[in-house]
Amino acid sequence: MAAALGLVAALPGVGYAAGEPLPSYRPAPGAQKVQGAASTADAPQLEPGRVYTDALPAGERFYRLNLDDRSTVYVSAVLQPSPGAKIDSGGDGVEVSVMTTAGRDCPGSPGRTVFGYGGGARPIGAAGGRLLKEDADCQQAGVYYVKVTREAAKGSDRTPWPVELKVSREPGLRTGSAPLAAPSSWPSAPPVPPGSQAVPREGGTGFNDARALGAGVWRDGLRPGQTRFYRVPVDWGQQLAVSAELAAAKRTKEYASASKGLMVSVYTPYRGLLEDEDGSYDGKQAGLTLPPTAPVAYENRFASDGALRSARVAGWYYVAVTLGEKVAEFTEDATPVPLTLRLNVENRAVPAPPYTESPAAQGFAVREDDRAAARDGLTEPEALAAADRRRTMGGVAAGGFGTGTVLLLVLGGWLLLARRGRGGRSA
Repeated sequence: MAAALGLVAALPGVGYAAGEPLPSYRPAPGAQKVQGAASTADAPQLEPGRVYTDALPAGERFYRLNLDDRSTVYVSAVLQPSPGAKIDSGGDGVEVSVMTTAGRDCPGSPGRTVFGYGGGARPIGAAGGRLLKEDADCQQAGVYYVKVTREAAKGSDRTPWPVELKVSREPGLRTGSAPLAAPSSWPSAPPVPPGSQAVPREGGTGFNDARALGAGVWRDGLRPGQTRFYRVPVDWGQQLAVSAELAAAKRTKEYASASKGLMVSVYTPYRGLLEDEDGSYDGKQAGLTLPPTAPVAYENRFASDGALRSARVAGWYYVAVTLGEKVAEFTEDATPVPLTLRLNVENRAVPAPPYTESPAAQGFAVREDDRAAARDGLTEPEALAAADRRRTMGGVAAGGFGTGTVLLLVLGGWLLLARRGRGGRSA
């Protein structure tokens, strides 16, 4: 039942009112407002484990971190342009760096994501970090700066856009246990996509309300310019493979096409971009198959290949699917285009690295609750509510058990006294 909640409005073929705005990005509950500075001298402090919101103009904004010498730290920035905002260059996008007080980028930085020419406005994320790495810069405890750069061409929309910042901390490994050599290759042949009947699942507006999915075939609908987010639990040693298909749309023009009509991105648990593919769409059947991610392994972070380097932690991997805004020029905007997602999660999970503490609190693990959320198709808010209900029902059950036990003991006592009373009278 939980998997079906909220799906009716997103089922393919269900119409919207003409001109109805697209849903806006849902921010993280409890996110704290912050104002980045134009200079490091005035940079506000960010704390690991927290989520922040800001408004990012074109150019640079700075924030401050106080870091220990035992953790890898990631800072992500999710840029949220207004639908239809003008993107005038293929280089428009966002870059995140963690750097020393001397201005040197730390290992793990920078991370950069661009909209791409003709891609239109949509939520995009990038992540930079301070990576624990032997004999490298940035290994000491102390003050570091985060530089978030919004790259915008002269002809692009340069008004401030909402941005969501998340600071995540990954514990270090026990002394002497850190692997230093990255694998040189991995199984990269795409697996056979599943061919079962598609199950409806409505994607979210962003990372915070992404719909949980597991391996299988899933169905949704997209309007032009809309991005749907999904999340998939991928454990240590596992690979994620994604295929996306668009069915025929209700066309208003016979001969037209959008060069970036279908865009698919895969993000890591720390919201760094891992894979990004796009293809044209002319209102007829179209599809994309992304290469599978590398098997998730701690040592991947030391690789030179970007896709291998990013598959470094277990947790929720995010899939963002966008129907290009130019598709509105030759289709009925009020009718969603049917989307089919085919997901494979390959390999058995292997044990986690020997961390000094559990990384689960920061989302760098796959728990049984995560697998349950994927089976039931829950967003994070729905999964938290379901966990609260389970705890409440468990408490009620435990309380009921305790009350029942007391009643049985009292009843047993009465029976014993009654027997003793009968025995006394017969003596």
